[in-house]
Amino acid sequence: MIVVVGGIKGGSGKTTVATNLAVIRAAEGRDVLLIDADDQETASDFTILRNERQPEAPSYTSIKLTGAAVRTETLRLRQKYQDIIIDTGGRDTTSQRAALTVADMLLVPFVPRSFDVWTLEKVGTLVTEMRAANAGLRAHAFLNRTDPRGHDNDEAAEVLKDTEALTFLDAPLGTRKAFGNAAAQGFAVTELKPQDPKATEEVMLLYRYVFDSEKISRLRAVGE
Repeated sequence: MIVVVGGIKGGSGKTTVATNLAVIRAAEGRDVLLIDADDQETASDFTILRNERQPEAPSYTSIKLTGAAVRTETLRLRQKYQDIIIDTGGRDTTSQRAALTVADMLLVPFVPRSFDVWTLEKVGTLVTEMRAANAGLRAHAFLNRTDPRGHDNDEAAEVLKDTEALTFLDAPLGTRKAFGNAAAQGFAVTELKPQDPKATEEVMLLYRYVFDSEKISRLRAVGE
């Protein structure tokens, strides 16, 4: 399965999502490739830190790619790995478009603020354009860095539910120190000691949405 974590707005926590999914998937015994296609290279920095500080922890392979090479190398490597997760950063780049031509799923995190949700129309246009090259692309929006209280979360969720190009995932990730604390040690939030039960519950819900839905789709295909 090839999962792209992307969008066109920076600061929405895409690398946190991508690295957590990669670690959790690897911990389940899958052979995972994490592709850092973001110019900031944060996913690569996280991986270097993880390998230095947690050499015995579940591991995955990480490489850096940009531009058209994201497509060509992903196609070349997809038979060697069970799952590929691509962190494309927060802009409409050649790298992201190249990734979307070969992806099974696009995950777009949105921070529940009006100026962030305004980018939804542009993301929807991007998805529609990329489906011309990849008709099977499934695109999902979800909330990240949600507030502990207030109406912003609900209002943003209603906006995301109203778009045709992306399917809304009701799997919000809260604004929790645990995510930052885990990343600073090269951990997924599920590995943090002591654990933050809420953070773990949230990220595992998103994980199940992503990978269990793929399993369900495959079973349906076999049945047909």
